[in-house]
Amino acid sequence: MTDSTELVGRLVERVQLLEDKLDIMQIISAYGPAVDSGSAEAVAGLWTEDGVYDVDTGSMTGHSEIEAMVHSRNHQSYIHGGCAHLVGPPHIVLDGDTAVATCHSQLVMHDGESKTNRVARITANRWEFARIDGQWKVTVRTNRLLDGRAEAREILAAGVTAQP
Repeated sequence: MTDSTELVGRLVERVQLLEDKLDIMQIISAYGPAVDSGSAEAVAGLWTEDGVYDVDTGSMTGHSEIEAMVHSRNHQSYIHGGCAHLVGPPHIVLDGDTAVATCHSQLVMHDGESKTNRVARITANRWEFARIDGQWKVTVRTNRLLDGRAEAREILAAGVTAQP
């Protein structure tokens, strides 16, 4: 029979693992509503102060650059034209106070002429996290367009065998 202290210890570890994964999923799922509503501070607040958001069109470092992206003319045109940033369920690998989450994301845009929505882009995503003062934050998010190039496939492949 298993010692009750050992059993309780294993349960505490399992609950912590579940809470960590849920916290990370909450951060990832907050991105779309925050960026689509133009909540620049909320978007930037998902990252560490020196966090990096690396997209295939450029890279932003720190809260001010991430906020500037949300306030940019290009992004504001997405919001006011109707858009949805949809992030798929992540595959999460935890290693102590760091984690890697891998998923797909889509940018869906409203077409005012046809009154329909269309998928504008689909990307492979790698989210890197650190637990800082008990709170998970994004340290690096890398997205690459799924357009046949190897780099996007490599992000997805590395995610299912991830080593944080």
